[in-house]
Formats: sequence, C-alpha cells, structure tokens
Amino acid sequence: MITLSFEYIEVFYNRKRLHSTLGYKSPIQFLDDWFIAQQKEKLVA
Repeated sequence: MITLSFEYIEVFYNRKRLHSTLGYKSPIQFLDDWFIAQQKEKLVA
C-alpha cells in the first residue's frame, strides 16, 4: 500500500498540481513553456 501511495504522489499528483514557485503552473506546463521560450531565443539569436 505504501508503494502505491508513493507512486500516486510522485508520478501523478506532483506532476499535475500547481506550484506557487512555478507561477501556479504544473511542472509539465512550466517545462513546456520554458522549452518554447528557449526555442524562440534560438530563432532570434
């Protein structure tokens, strides 16, 4: 049971929930936005 709880928290919940330190975005949203910004910088440079 502990393994299932840990897996839920680490795999699903922490990746979906909004984080205040990331501008109230999920980690996946934050990374997607960051990658897009990096690609735009490469196109401009």
